[in-house]
Amino acid sequence: MTKRVLVVEDNELNLKLFCDLLRAHEYVCEGVRDGREAVTRARDFAPDLIVMDIQMPHVTGYDLILELKADETLRGIPIMAVTAYSGRDDEDRIRAAGASAYVSKPISLARFMDTVGGLV
Repeated sequence: MTKRVLVVEDNELNLKLFCDLLRAHEYVCEGVRDGREAVTRARDFAPDLIVMDIQMPHVTGYDLILELKADETLRGIPIMAVTAYSGRDDEDRIRAAGASAYVSKPISLARFMDTVGGLV
């Protein structure tokens, strides 16, 4: 069965890159540019994985991870944080919020796909 990935990323080029890469590896992908829509889209799309940018306007990926993990229906979905933050404290804080994996930007395409494959 084809796995479904929701990508929450405000940068249009990164969103296109992630979705194109996932589709090339036969994942069904849906993109969300505005984090304020992420929880609703997650409920509607029922993804097997959420790729979450951390630094976004309006609502941070960190806050969205907390919200997703507090939701009984969505808490079991693994979340892969993708961020330009690269400090050890940042990774620890993001993982403590509920992220299953952490990939720093700029991403390695192979590492990105290896991480995705390990989560779904």
